[in-house]
Amino acid sequence: MAGWDTSCPDWADRIMSGRSLVPTLPLFKGEAAKGLRIFKRLKVPDIKGTPTLAEACGSWYLPIVEAIFGSYDPTTDRRVVQEYFELIPKGNAKSSYGGAVMVTALIVNRRPQAEFLLIAPTKEIADIAFKQASGTIRADAELDKLFHIQRHIRLITHRKAGATLQIKAADTDVITGSKAVGTMIDETHVFARKPAAADIFLELRGALAKRPDGFLFQTTTQSKAPPSGVFKTELTTARAVRDGKIRLPLLPILYELPADIAANDGWKNRRYWPLVNPNLGRSVNETFLVDELRKAEEQGLEQIVLLASQHFNVEIGLGLHTDRWPGAEFWASRADASLTYEAVLDRSEVVIVGIDGGGLDDLFGLAVLGRCKMTKNWLLWSHAWCHEGVLQRRKSIASKLRDFAADGDLTIVDDALGDISAIVGIVEEIKDRGLLGGVAVDPAGLGEFVDAMAAIDVTQENKLLSGVGQGYRMMNSLKTAERRLTNGTLQHGGSGLMAWCIANLKIEPTATAIRATKQNAGDAKIDPAMAMFDAVDLMATNPGALGVSFWELVA
Repeated sequence: MAGWDTSCPDWADRIMSGRSLVPTLPLFKGEAAKGLRIFKRLKVPDIKGTPTLAEACGSWYLPIVEAIFGSYDPTTDRRVVQEYFELIPKGNAKSSYGGAVMVTALIVNRRPQAEFLLIAPTKEIADIAFKQASGTIRADAELDKLFHIQRHIRLITHRKAGATLQIKAADTDVITGSKAVGTMIDETHVFARKPAAADIFLELRGALAKRPDGFLFQTTTQSKAPPSGVFKTELTTARAVRDGKIRLPLLPILYELPADIAANDGWKNRRYWPLVNPNLGRSVNETFLVDELRKAEEQGLEQIVLLASQHFNVEIGLGLHTDRWPGAEFWASRADASLTYEAVLDRSEVVIVGIDGGGLDDLFGLAVLGRCKMTKNWLLWSHAWCHEGVLQRRKSIASKLRDFAADGDLTIVDDALGDISAIVGIVEEIKDRGLLGGVAVDPAGLGEFVDAMAAIDVTQENKLLSGVGQGYRMMNSLKTAERRLTNGTLQHGGSGLMAWCIANLKIEPTATAIRATKQNAGDAKIDPAMAMFDAVDLMATNPGALGVSFWELVA
């Protein structure tokens, strides 16, 4: 990698001035020129008149093509940069251009019987990708003679070299034991929802170890939900390389606005649109974006968030659905990373502990809610525990739970079930510091804690342990929390786990009240959020610290 620094620390200046996001690299000029020449000669099958990419492709994409093919060293048969990660909004021809890159790779390939893969998340997208690639070949008489197209298995074969390009769908085709020289993954963000996604990526990267001349090319839009799983991992790595935090043989091309512009609806300013939509005026229609924004603003926040993520690559923090808890709109803006467990205790005059949890299929949620000594604002720190069996029973959220565990927001326990002892230890520490105003628990789970809490003298008799009414009885807590989030008098530590749980909340009206429940039964966990509402219920009574007397503290 000597001389091959793929970081782009000035990316913000580059994107704001409309310059290429590909840094200057010491490319092998002959290979770069050859790849670009063939790429530009290919025809676009779904545009009237089938123009060549030299005529139809946006100039912004050409440095990407040069980088992919120009990083191959023909003297050593090795590729210096083996991975490429492109994040670009919907509609910018990423799949069409990416498919043309794979056809180009099939043409310039030197390895006999080489295998190339284009992996799409679904069968429908795979069929579209195959149609695009095969259409590109059929649009050129010479290429049509050179390649054999087998539509029923989505396979394109080079008649002379025996090299193949196969388009596979991750949801139907088996992707194991890959020996591919080149692989393109379309829409990485969709893979986050697939239980076997991590295994698929492991297989594909294993092929690079066997093929030093190989490459892995990912092209994706931003996620429609907070990034998770393999997408979160890949995006985080790409940003770290772009920012110069780590150095890897990976080239990140991330079309996203700087955070200070993306926030507070800055992305709605039309002067920024061509900066993150480099194909504006070609495959992206500005009038369409204007109309979509107008419709989204009429339909509500959920549609605005969806539009921002898909057409402007704005990373969203909460899934703001129509029947969301109203406090969700203000959740992200009230995050304060300095609110650790210790910080909440240090800054508080009284602390309420909220606890909510079900069986082995649920999370055990804990909320430590303090009242600030100085401002009287409410300060929240949250944590949760889950049994390792949940990772198997709920595979659709297993990657999310592992992410939360890696962040320190979740503890995964084994059959020894150390969750209750951990919670008791936290309550005891708060009590010993003279801060405990009470422990608020869902009455359905109160019995399990009576003995454990009694061992540290937290009981119903001394008014330190209390049950909180659930269902419609929790309406006051829901309203109190949302009002405090709105006016900024409730702040929290900004954990990803809590953001996910808040996004999972669904508000259902009853005949005379409202109640909070899950968006999707089973997979949409909300226990830590419910623990927060338990704590809010008790904190709203303006308690004092009853855990330790003044004389015990000075003894």
